[in-house]
Amino acid sequence: MAYYKNLELIDWNIVTESIHQRGYCLLPKMVDDDNCNELVSNYGKSAFYRKTIVMERCRFGLGEYKYFQYPLPELIQSIREGIYPKLAAIANKWMQVLNINKIFPDSFEELQQQCHDNNQTKPTVLILKYGKGGFNTLHQDLYGEIFFPMQLVIFLNEPGIDYSGGEFVLVQQTPRAQSKAIVLKPKKGDILIFTTNFRPVKGSKGYYRANMKHGVSEILEGNRYTLGIIFHDALS
Repeated sequence: MAYYKNLELIDWNIVTESIHQRGYCLLPKMVDDDNCNELVSNYGKSAFYRKTIVMERCRFGLGEYKYFQYPLPELIQSIREGIYPKLAAIANKWMQVLNINKIFPDSFEELQQQCHDNNQTKPTVLILKYGKGGFNTLHQDLYGEIFFPMQLVIFLNEPGIDYSGGEFVLVQQTPRAQSKAIVLKPKKGDILIFTTNFRPVKGSKGYYRANMKHGVSEILEGNRYTLGIIFHDALS
């Protein structure tokens, strides 16, 4: 069943170049409105989730998110398995230029097995809800020793119609320099690929590691829903 736009229709050379140059890439209108709406409508159904986090209690911001439990909905599992191999080659190039002794496997199943062998067995896929005044502080989604350096966000409703504000913010922390902020406002159904915690940047003496964090600016009106797909699992 086709849950989202055929990945083979995407020019992965352009995606690769964007991720290498900027640390992110936007894939427009990947998930149709019906699937976005279904994910939002299922937010209140506890059977889908293993854990709920109230962000204010943890000083993560103001809002709420829920971790899915296994088995994941078919749409999410399909995206996780389908996009991972496309990103593994990029991730391995990053490890190479930064001289990091790490090789990511070609398939998602192999990465997941590495996680489970390290006692990382809990799914990290999550759905987030922000109301008026909600926001998410800058952070990185690392859940254990095994982690994949890229992740996805699917935007489930429409900015300017369902909510205002709530921009997606990436901050690049360049060594011995001021931080750089990147502000994005994807539309409903878009998938944003971005770096989980760092990316290589080419300088005058070769590549160096630039740390990255992400967050969400304040929602001014309405409710904002997104789905976060993280490829590595969490410690149990």
